[in-house]
Amino acid sequence: MNDSIDLQKLKNSFLGEELDPGEEELLAAAMESRSLSDGETLVEEGEEDSRLFLLAEGRLEVLSSGHGEMEHVYLMSPGEFAGTRAFVDRLPRQATLRARGEAAIYSLTPEALESLLEDHPRLVYKVMRALFRITHVNLMRMNKEAQELANYVYKRGGRY
Repeated sequence: MNDSIDLQKLKNSFLGEELDPGEEELLAAAMESRSLSDGETLVEEGEEDSRLFLLAEGRLEVLSSGHGEMEHVYLMSPGEFAGTRAFVDRLPRQATLRARGEAAIYSLTPEALESLLEDHPRLVYKVMRALFRITHVNLMRMNKEAQELANYVYKRGGRY
């Protein structure tokens, strides 16, 4: 087991909520832990990095260079994930992740998850279900934000 991974934080996340105690330990052993200082960059937009990130502690700022300059997109809170697309599709990063204050990150590589497939297929199945739920939650949040923006732009719903 990876002693630097807090099993309770893993269990309380989408990734760990369906896992049995033995499965939690197997997944934690496949993960890596990293601490970030304020302003430290975890990953750069465009970088070839397919790790899935769980923000265990602190905050991560999501930045994108949509108009040539780095722009704030979102501020992640503990328990949130980043990198599902890069993890599943192994495509370059679409955003930069930077610590806002001290932060603790747990990461999982596709290769580490695949190494569990033969001996622990149910664990891998549960992780893939969790990835679907994470993606769905992110999509619902973005849809809500888009609707709020549309309400503001078109002066609908008394929210302007």
